Amino acid sequence: MGGSGNFLQVVAKNFDVLALPLVSLVFPLYASIKAIETKSRSDDQQWLTYWVLYSLITLFELTFAKLIEWFPIWPYAKLIFMCWLVLPHFNGAAHVYRRFIRPFYMNPQSTTMWYIPHKKNIFRKQDDVLTAAERYIEEHGPEAFERLIAKADREARTRRSNNYMIFDDDYRY
Repeated sequence: MGGSGNFLQVVAKNFDVLALPLVSLVFPLYASIKAIETKSRSDDQQWLTYWVLYSLITLFELTFAKLIEWFPIWPYAKLIFMCWLVLPHFNGAAHVYRRFIRPFYMNPQSTTMWYIPHKKNIFRKQDDVLTAAERYIEEHGPEAFERLIAKADREARTRRSNNYMIFDDDYRY
C-alpha cells in the first residue's frame, strides 16, 4: 500500500505539471485539427483565438518569468484560466477575443476618451462623467464636444453593424 500511496502523493503534488500540458496543448491541438475538418466558422474562430491567447500568455510568462516565480499560485491560476479558455461550455477564448482583442484590433486609431474618476475627499466633490464632460466643454468648447459625441455614435453604429457576422454559429462557408 505504501507504493501506491507515494504515487498518489506525487500525482497530487504535481497535478498542475501533469494537467497543464493536457489542457493547454493536447486537447486544443486535437480540437483544432477537428475544427479544420468541419465547415463551421465558429469552431475555427474559437481555436484560432485560443492559439493567439496561448501565445500572449507564453510571451507574458517569458517576459515576467522572474516575477512569476514569486507567486506559487501562478501554475494553478494559469490551469484554471486555460480550462476556462479551452472548455466548450465556457467558450472563454471567444469571449476574450470579442470583449478585448477585437475592439482594439478593429479600431486602433479611435479617439477614446479614457476617464478615470478621482477619489472623493473632504475638500473636493467626487469626479464623475458629468464633471469630465463639463471640463471638456470648458477646455474645447461645446462644438468640439458635439463632434466627439457624434463621432463616438458613428463608431458605435459601425461596430454594431460589423459584429453581426462574427461568431455566428449558423454561418457556413
